[in-house]
Amino acid sequence: MGDNSEPKIYKTSEAMKMAEEQELDLVEISPNAEPPVCKIMDYKKFLYMQKKREKEMKAKSSQVTVKEIRFGPQTDEHDYEFKRKNAEKFLKEGAKLKAFVFFKGRSIIYKEQGQILLLRLAQDLEEFGKVEQMPILEGKRMIMFIASKKKK
Repeated sequence: MGDNSEPKIYKTSEAMKMAEEQELDLVEISPNAEPPVCKIMDYKKFLYMQKKREKEMKAKSSQVTVKEIRFGPQTDEHDYEFKRKNAEKFLKEGAKLKAFVFFKGRSIIYKEQGQILLLRLAQDLEEFGKVEQMPILEGKRMIMFIASKKKK
């Protein structure tokens, strides 16, 4: 199997007999080819190895977690600092940050203050992450996304 010689062409009955003698399976690889291409292999082992490879690939792919931080339009300094430190921690861990200002009732009239608050947060977190989406007003929320600069 490991040599680079030309593949041999066998009749189906011969190939079945060879597979049976080796206690392996005759697996059709490309049925549309003329003649159809088959391979003698341990099919259960092949499926097992395929699942194992898929599992390894899945383990290697990284999951991006999105952490949320919620502000009010008139968040005071202490609350802002507390939430900024949490946001910094999230970005250091490699998570994506979704910061939003939630406007209740008539507080929507302070949307400029909300935007200023989010832009200030973006500026304070400049060394840990970069702004992926600038503040956008969606209904009663002004949302901004910040992606971590740190790679896992």
